[in-house]
Amino acid sequence: MRLLVIRHGESEADLMDVHEGRADFELTPRGRRQAEAMAGFVKSHFHVTRLYASTLKRAAQTARYLSDAVNVPVRFDERLMEFNNGLLAGMPRDEAARKYPPVPDLPIDQAVYGQESRLDFRRRAEAVFASIRAEDDADGDTALVTHGGMINQLYHTILKLPVAADCFFCTGDTGIHVWEIRADSVMIVKSNLCEHTDGI
Repeated sequence: MRLLVIRHGESEADLMDVHEGRADFELTPRGRRQAEAMAGFVKSHFHVTRLYASTLKRAAQTARYLSDAVNVPVRFDERLMEFNNGLLAGMPRDEAARKYPPVPDLPIDQAVYGQESRLDFRRRAEAVFASIRAEDDADGDTALVTHGGMINQLYHTILKLPVAADCFFCTGDTGIHVWEIRADSVMIVKSNLCEHTDGI
């Protein structure tokens, strides 16, 4: 099974210096151009037969560009949503730093400020990965359109990293990760492929 893990395009929140997370912002005009370019690139280089996406607007809109290009319907899955950042969602970063300062050494199964815990976020990633993997389509590629935080959790899942691991895998706007999923292993073929956004 070949899995394409794709981040959404630039969103309005990226231009506002706010915490995004579960705040439901739309794509910017530039983000739409990125999504269109990504869709054309994927159509030219892969054979997508299944497409999953987060229900948040920025990912859903990005996925629709891909759906139109490859003529595959989007299966929306709430488990692919970004980290639930609770009270920080949509809040300016400087204001959030004053009202809701980071809590050091918080246990992985606990959370503050209405957020989900790191453990719950990881479990969500593991659950959605397991269900997508179980629906393997040997005749084509599977794509999922999601968010930077979720992509990071999926990396932690396939690499079997500890929940508390201090390791982050960056993804640019509409960046594509290509993984080969086998019965007993996962091969990372490409990471953060962004050549389709050159000049956008």
